[in-house]
Amino acid sequence: MPSPTVRRVLSNPRVVVSLLVLVALVVPLGVLSHGRTEPRDARVRMVADPSAAGVLTRYLSAADFASGRGRGTAYADGALRAPGTLGLRTVGGVRFAFSRWTSAWVSPGQSFTELVPSWSARTPGHSWLQVRVRVRDSQGRVSAYKDLGRWASRDRSFKRHSAGAQSDAVARVATDTLKAQPGVTLAGYQVRLQLMRLPGHAGPAVSSLSAVTSLPPTSAPATSKPLSATAVSLAVPGYSQMIHRGQDPEFGGGGEAWCSPTSLAMVLGYYGRLPGPASYAWVNRRYADRWVNGVARQTFDYRYDGTGNWAFNAAVGARRLTDAFVTRLPDLAAAERFLRAGIPLVVSIRFSRGGLTGAPISSTAGHLVVLAGLTAEGNPIVMDPAAASDATVPHTYDRAQFERAWLEGSGGMAYVLRDAAHPLPARPAGVRAW
Repeated sequence: MPSPTVRRVLSNPRVVVSLLVLVALVVPLGVLSHGRTEPRDARVRMVADPSAAGVLTRYLSAADFASGRGRGTAYADGALRAPGTLGLRTVGGVRFAFSRWTSAWVSPGQSFTELVPSWSARTPGHSWLQVRVRVRDSQGRVSAYKDLGRWASRDRSFKRHSAGAQSDAVARVATDTLKAQPGVTLAGYQVRLQLMRLPGHAGPAVSSLSAVTSLPPTSAPATSKPLSATAVSLAVPGYSQMIHRGQDPEFGGGGEAWCSPTSLAMVLGYYGRLPGPASYAWVNRRYADRWVNGVARQTFDYRYDGTGNWAFNAAVGARRLTDAFVTRLPDLAAAERFLRAGIPLVVSIRFSRGGLTGAPISSTAGHLVVLAGLTAEGNPIVMDPAAASDATVPHTYDRAQFERAWLEGSGGMAYVLRDAAHPLPARPAGVRAW
């Protein structure tokens, strides 16, 4: 029988982000899994595909809240709230009052086969929110609403979780990602938020909502060229996921399972916005970098049993910063614009044995790292949490190898996290991933 690690990797939906990206990449057993074991200006944002085939980004303003259908909800002070009640519902033996908001249909303007949501929200007390999405295909067929996450910032009274497999003739769900059924292309989507609270208590406040849609390319493009010959290196602190191996097994057990929260912690550390000691007071005081354990708990998906849920990681980042969302970027040239704006990126890579020279692991079926800079030659400076120690986290990789591992491995998936002092860079012509 395969080991638990191998079974976890092979069952990981992030192992192959899209078979359309790379059908025949052979990944050796025993690889590292990234933990899926896998308010932007008070607006709601809908982000569309950043692939080389063309990117369409849809920003929904406060007026779009009004054009959506709110039942028991209201938009005020830069957030969607639930001052009213649509009804009562029992979940996990607890009676909740709920309200609902449904967006208008969003048509990205190009076909897509995958959708990943992300959001920024506050969930005081025992409140939580549910994000549901339905899609329309190119033939006009409409899927059922798919549950893409039930989320709360804390887990004492409600265990945040994805909803598991869901499928119909149009689309299916793999943990945090809605995917078109084989042979189906999608043309539009509609998002529904359900805000849950104890009767008489405060409910969630949602300040941003995004959905990245994508039609993965059939092959990786040629290696991109740097925009500048001047090096850029951001002062991202180095945290190793491996020094946490075996810690807090109820939240994934550290080591290979924690690359996503460790990468997120590095970016929060860069902005000086790590969670405070009170949030990880429960962590064994003998452990180093205890805030990483705290972030792992905050991102933990109790149904998936892992810390790699895209939306949950972005939601934790959004609570600490001004803006956080999931998107896809076409190449390192696009990523360079973020680096020169002072914004490091958390990116998802995958490579087979020999695919990334100098990496602390020989191969991976899915791994998160922080892109923190570029050398004068354009080679990426990467904070790789798979390193054996904090001191050995910084790595410089070959540009072509790293770009291939990123684009073929995940279609350019990235978490974008920033504070108010770092506005998003200007978008180049033809790229609208932010």
